[in-house]
Amino acid sequence: QFVESGGGLVQPGGTLLLSCAVPDSPSDYYAIGWFRQVSGKDHAGVSCITEEDSRSHYSSTVKERFTISWDHAKNTVYLQMNSLRPEDTAVYYCAPSGVVSGTCDFGDFEDWGPGTQVTVSS
Repeated sequence: QFVESGGGLVQPGGTLLLSCAVPDSPSDYYAIGWFRQVSGKDHAGVSCITEEDSRSHYSSTVKERFTISWDHAKNTVYLQMNSLRPEDTAVYYCAPSGVVSGTCDFGDFEDWGPGTQVTVSS
């Protein structure tokens, strides 16, 4: 199971580094994505990165503020979050991802991990 960590409470403009422990071999996945969920809504794609060439994709709402990376040696995918805004508040999850028209897509994935809560508030 994917396991997320690194969330917390941060003031607007602050930073957080999320970590995702990836189960199995990295080569089992085309890409890994970060998705976030606000209560009552579906998971929304934030960013994803391909295994083969580390090509990254970002939603328009986080582009140029967030950076995704994949440490294959540690089997961990990171999400560096800078210039955080109150609207970034959500539970963040990682999962296998596809890329559909430049958008990170978790398809029919259902085995979500515990997630990590990110709260941006003054």
